[in-house]
Amino acid sequence: MASVHKLTPLDVAKIKARIQQGDFQHRIAADFDLNQGRISEIATGKRFSNISPVKESLHVER
Repeated sequence: MASVHKLTPLDVAKIKARIQQGDFQHRIAADFDLNQGRISEIATGKRFSNISPVKESLHVER
């Protein structure tokens, strides 16, 4: 499983966009090889609160 520390700012922005679009956290986690808990931390702002979601609808895996 990948580490949340290996995410790029663009990865985080894509994750946040997918969360806003209503994608399930466990599916996002699987696409980025992360634990769902890490996605939850991104969603709640506990991690990477300084990064905004991408503006366009991107549903692209890494």
